[in-house]
Amino acid sequence: MMHVARPPHRVPEIAESLLSTTPAGLQSLATLRRRRRAFALVNGLSFALLVGLLGAVLGADGWSGVDLALLACGVLILPWTVMGFWNAVTGLALIARGPAGLAAAAPFADVAADPIRLDTAIVMPLRNEDPRRALSRLARVKASLDATGWGERFAYHVLSDSDDPAIAAAEERAVAEWTAREPGASERIAYRRRATNAGYKAGNLQDFCARHGARYALMLPLDADSAMEGPRILDLVRMMQAHPKLGILQSLVVGTPAASPFARIFQFGMRQGMRPYTMGAAWWAGECGPFWGHNALVRIAPFAHSCRLPTLPPGPLGGPILSHDQIEAVLMRRAGYEVRVLPTEGGSFEDNPPTLLDHVEREARWCLGNLQYVRLLAMPGLAPTSRFQLVAAVMMFLTAPALTLALALLPVAALQATDAFPAGLAAGLYLGWLAASMAPKLAGYAEILASEPSARRYGGRARFALGAAVELVFSLLLFSVLCLWLTAAMGRSLANRRSGWNPQARDGTRIPLALACRRLWIGTAFGLAVGLSTLWVSPTAFLWSLPLLAGPLLSIPLAVATSLPALGQAMGRNGLCAIPEELAPGPGARA
Repeated sequence: MMHVARPPHRVPEIAESLLSTTPAGLQSLATLRRRRRAFALVNGLSFALLVGLLGAVLGADGWSGVDLALLACGVLILPWTVMGFWNAVTGLALIARGPAGLAAAAPFADVAADPIRLDTAIVMPLRNEDPRRALSRLARVKASLDATGWGERFAYHVLSDSDDPAIAAAEERAVAEWTAREPGASERIAYRRRATNAGYKAGNLQDFCARHGARYALMLPLDADSAMEGPRILDLVRMMQAHPKLGILQSLVVGTPAASPFARIFQFGMRQGMRPYTMGAAWWAGECGPFWGHNALVRIAPFAHSCRLPTLPPGPLGGPILSHDQIEAVLMRRAGYEVRVLPTEGGSFEDNPPTLLDHVEREARWCLGNLQYVRLLAMPGLAPTSRFQLVAAVMMFLTAPALTLALALLPVAALQATDAFPAGLAAGLYLGWLAASMAPKLAGYAEILASEPSARRYGGRARFALGAAVELVFSLLLFSVLCLWLTAAMGRSLANRRSGWNPQARDGTRIPLALACRRLWIGTAFGLAVGLSTLWVSPTAFLWSLPLLAGPLLSIPLAVATSLPALGQAMGRNGLCAIPEELAPGPGARA
């Protein structure tokens, strides 16, 4: 009987449902189901408990329309907080177990140092970026890979979507100069510029796959501000070789040493939070892992065949999808391939926004891109965990309007409070929520402080603890500023005032006071209005609200101060919020 082979990048859903392991054979599906049920159970019970306690607080002196609105805000805020808490707890427990914990979360990670057999294209999509800055990073990636002895297995493609003629000409010159410095390597360095920016970055990558994908098994997308070291790239390639059903393998990206005070503080905390959070999420998400769009290996054949993005119908949240990466991840999983994250640090870097204004603008673009997932939740054939990931990606940004509304209602709620109001329970619930919101970072800080060798990499326990204290205050201020900004961005989106994905600032510049006032005055006015109203109604309630109101009230001086070069230089001299790559620089971590 003739056997008709199916395309290797597509596994029928019915056949896959009969498997006892994930597509790559890495884990038992029964094990993952048990993990997911346990994770859902603790999250569900925690959420129910917190909502019950919030209801007891709000309804203690009778229910009003304001109480019901505040309860609805809590229902929107708490799921993301609870999930972050349990991811952090799970991740910290796994990290404490050492290699056994890593094996439980990333069973693909332990592979032999086999010869590199797969050809990989390292691609850097660009749009109106500084070409010399971007290509200097790509050249360092090449030099690092060449130093491993496996450089011939890698090629480098600069994928330009630039529409500024001067920048496009500079790109061509920069690539020509690079190839001239690399005699014999010109066939491994290529430049292509599209006439249009159709589909944004996702369209750029799909265009590369259509033109050149047949020449390579894998591609490694790098952003203009990201870089990787050769040994880490080889590790990932070997994992993809060992497991042909791995479709996307995401590395854990950390920030490069930064001169900007904002970037220094931000990346210090982000790094500590991402480590336990990603480890915990990898434990239960398994083969339905994340894709962040860069610093990840992608198997080209299934990506080109199955991960093309739809264009959403016109209207609010319509048009091309801005946040392409998570959709590509769930489509890769639907095609019968695993999407995994390697939740360990090492050799994978990116720059973080240099100022507060750059950060909130980037978050607003991500927010609008993630909200588009609402229109994709009914896509057929998605794995349940993949569908939940889309829900979670939307849920992450619902905190912003919910918290903004809760703050706006605070003076009215304080005015309505009676002697029956359970102040002690309310205070405990509020402090517990604040602590749970910071749980990923607290877990990361605890991990480093518990290990003298780990703390030494950051300059010692005392210096690390001081940096952690500074960052926690900073992150609390930034959180409420960001919530107000995202709420405004959502309002513009619902009014169908859509913005594209514009070039991002890469280098720090001092923010003038006038610019900060012009961009942030609405948030400051909101903070003053809510703060003064609450102070007039209840000085006690005002004091309790300060952790959340301080951000809007101080947003202008915060933006200016954290952009000052002199402050960044002082922090650098004293090692405040320093990271290991700053104290012991490596080739991939240079800006």
